Amino acid sequence: MSQTGVAARRKISRRLIPFLFLLYVTAFIDRVNVSFAGLDMTRELHFSNEVFGFGAGIFFFGYCLLEIPGAMLAQAWSARKWIATIMIGWGTLAALTGLIHSAREFNVIRFLLGLAEGGFFPAVVVYLTHWFRQEDRAKAVAMFMAAIPVSNAIGAPIAGLLLRIHWLGLSGWRWLLILEGIPAFIGGIATLFYLTDWPKDAHWLAPEEREWITGELNRESAEKHTAGRHMKILETLRQPLVLVLALSYFLLNTSGYGLNIWLPKMVQKFPGITTFQVSLVSAIPYLCAIPAMLLVGWHSDRTSERKWHAALSAIAAGIGLGLSQWAGGNPALVVASFAIAGMGVMSYYPPYWALPTRLLSDRSAAASFGFVNLIANLGGFAGPYMVGFLTDRTGTYVAGVLLLVSTAVLSGLVLMPLRDR
Repeated sequence: MSQTGVAARRKISRRLIPFLFLLYVTAFIDRVNVSFAGLDMTRELHFSNEVFGFGAGIFFFGYCLLEIPGAMLAQAWSARKWIATIMIGWGTLAALTGLIHSAREFNVIRFLLGLAEGGFFPAVVVYLTHWFRQEDRAKAVAMFMAAIPVSNAIGAPIAGLLLRIHWLGLSGWRWLLILEGIPAFIGGIATLFYLTDWPKDAHWLAPEEREWITGELNRESAEKHTAGRHMKILETLRQPLVLVLALSYFLLNTSGYGLNIWLPKMVQKFPGITTFQVSLVSAIPYLCAIPAMLLVGWHSDRTSERKWHAALSAIAAGIGLGLSQWAGGNPALVVASFAIAGMGVMSYYPPYWALPTRLLSDRSAAASFGFVNLIANLGGFAGPYMVGFLTDRTGTYVAGVLLLVSTAVLSGLVLMPLRDR
């Protein structure tokens, strides 16, 4: 690779990834801070496990509605403007979540919050394809999606501190939700001024660097067009490959969000542990997941192998969840098992999201991002709700966690028959 190419790649990564990373940290904190608010919310508002699980998960019904249009808008209009609009809307709604008083209000605000945030992730994935070549994409996605474990790792102790606040007669869980909505609003405004839609408009790159990355991306696009005809969007969504990818991601998200939403509640069952200690212990699995996720993304890029990296990561998540129940009442072993599960879930994403862009044209890939994320995020409802449902009926978390074990393992198994092209 030429010196120009090396310099362009370095500048693009340094300019875009840290900022997108911070945006996703904000997004994910707003998405899952309800898991910590639930430590006190359920008691104050008299919510059962099933009611809380349904309200936490209904976010993803709203989220799914903007998946495909969100990806297509990012491709056809402006990823920068769309991401900014999304963030301002969800920051406002996230703060309003702290003012709810009933299960109905909880369900409505969570649905609207999901609707507001729905186009963010597919828009960012499409945006990354405007800047990173195929061979750099898994690492770029890994660095961006490392925000998920980081947001949990840093969000957990922050949530523990905010739960102690009791200002103006409002409980700590309300202030947790209100205050954590503000950064998204600010991030949306910053996006308008900081991001650049296309390399040709990037004045922070030298002219020869803009030409290099534009030429590389145009060459990739031309190769995909010559390798096969350009399929219509609906035809793309009917492909067995896209359906298998959607199923795998749905199953993985069922396990991942089931663990994410209910982990603080399960840790709360440890004897003699305070709410703040719950938040610290809940951060451990995600601290462990950060290096694992980056390592898998790097190795996937280095070997140009995607399928097995994703499949084995999903199966590792299932093994970790299963071990958490085998460990019985030993808190150290349970947390170590949850750490294995968190590492597996997070390591799945980087190689997985490099698969569609390799196999489809730009427009078709954009449609598949939205469709796959739409189907997958229904797992964000299924996991939290089913754990709450089964816990209310059995009196323990065992049945719910075993369900998450099965979905994680199946997520890996359905990828295995795919043939590399």
